[in-house]
Parts: sequence; structure tokens; C-alpha cells
Amino acid sequence: MKRYCFTLDLIEDDELIAAYKQYHEAIWPEIVESIKSSGINDMEIYLSGTRLFMIMETNDTFSFENKAKADLENPKVQEWETLMWNYQKALPNAKPGEKWRLMDQIFKL
Repeated sequence: MKRYCFTLDLIEDDELIAAYKQYHEAIWPEIVESIKSSGINDMEIYLSGTRLFMIMETNDTFSFENKAKADLENPKVQEWETLMWNYQKALPNAKPGEKWRLMDQIFKL
């Protein structure tokens, strides 16, 4: 099993943040299925202010390339991603079109 951590910001607007949280209380079943079928065993998202932090645990079948390809071919995932982009804001150091930024581990006990 491998763990990845990502970060992303939300647009600084209380109503938008509340709506984003509401969507994540009832994620569409097609999104859950796309996550699980890609080899992601567990995923958690945390929020502090406007900063999101996601922990993703994967099995040996997971690859970023395969997940990206499957997501591009899945209309429901594309609909979800387009919807979520109404609430999300790229980090200042993000590449063009990049959303979630993979974080580097700098400490482990």
C-alpha cells in the first residue's frame, strides 16, 4: 500500500465552501466507483480555512496515468470535476490546469 498527500485551495467565500462541503457529504456513486476501481483503497479530505488536504491510500494496481486516462474517458467524472472547479482555486505554485498538488513528505515518525 502506498500513501499520497495532496493540497488545494478553495475560493474564499463562505457560501461556496459550505456548498463544497455539502457535495462531499453525498458524493455521487459514480465518483466513488471511479475512485475505488482505480486502485484507491482509502481517501480522506480535510479542510482548514480555505486549504484542503487529501490523503489517498492505494494498492499495487494504482497508477496516476491509468487514473487520469480513466477519468478523461468517464463523462460523470468530468462533470464532477467541472462542478468542483467552481469551488476550487489553484495554488500559487500550480502548473496551468493543475488542481490537487502532490505534497512531498518531509517527516515520518
